[in-house]
Amino acid sequence: MLAALTLSLVLGSSAIAADKTIVETAAGNEAFSTLVAAVKAADLVEVLSSEGPFTVFAPTDEAFAKLPEGTLENLLKPENKETLVKILTYHVVPGKVMAADVVKLDGKKVDTAAGVKATITVAGSTVMVDKAKVVKTDIECSNGVIHVIDSVILPAAE
Repeated sequence: MLAALTLSLVLGSSAIAADKTIVETAAGNEAFSTLVAAVKAADLVEVLSSEGPFTVFAPTDEAFAKLPEGTLENLLKPENKETLVKILTYHVVPGKVMAADVVKLDGKKVDTAAGVKATITVAGSTVMVDKAKVVKTDIECSNGVIHVIDSVILPAAE
């Protein structure tokens, strides 16, 4: 609970973010420093700064810290850029999907920018994207919306 409260204080009001792009909003929040570094390493800044709209399920630094030791460092290497792009774009859903719409998707598979479907499940007030819990919703940006998740989601092997 304390972590969620701290996260909401760090992320601040969504009204403030509405005039910034998804990338600018994430870059302005310490909780997303790892995500921003990964987006830069994957050369996705320009894409996620474009008109969109996009829905981004954004893992926090704590979410990235849950990955097995060495995983993030390995993904950030130039030779693993293609894999990093696939993982990051798996966190992006085309269109602006607000929380009120996400909760209507229980049991549905949604298209991601990676070309692989993610599964949305809803149990009471808990919304999951694959195995990641949505911990904050509706951070509005000029080109979409961010929903904060507590884990990095990985596309299933094809």
